[in-house]
Amino acid sequence: MKSQTEYLWFETKNRRDYLNITSKVEEVVRKSGVKEGLCLVNAMHITASVYINDDESGLIKDFDEFLEKTAPYDVHKYRHHQTGEDNGDAHLKRQLFGREVVVAITQGKLDFGPWEQIFYAEFDGRRRKRVLVKVIGE
Repeated sequence: MKSQTEYLWFETKNRRDYLNITSKVEEVVRKSGVKEGLCLVNAMHITASVYINDDESGLIKDFDEFLEKTAPYDVHKYRHHQTGEDNGDAHLKRQLFGREVVVAITQGKLDFGPWEQIFYAEFDGRRRKRVLVKVIGE
């Protein structure tokens, strides 16, 4: 069995951003040489997510509005802020969007459904964070 581990690093300019990282993940899969296997993509910070969906700007704006309505940024709202932090909303947003995705690799390529793409969602940006990409298989 082969395996490949790489880390992707991001530092967004905005507090919240949604980055299509599909091509970066595809490059790790290509370098791995794995033809049949699995690819794990994991946001390694508790205020960021990795998810799969369509790369359509209206949908991404809808996601952002939904998350902001559900867990709004408010420095006075969250008990977490009593610790000196101001990112309680980002922790909740991460729980809603999840930590990681796993994609099958078939014939050396990510085996997506129609329109599927991999995104990194940042909910408390403006500092350096990493994403784990782990490829295993034959």
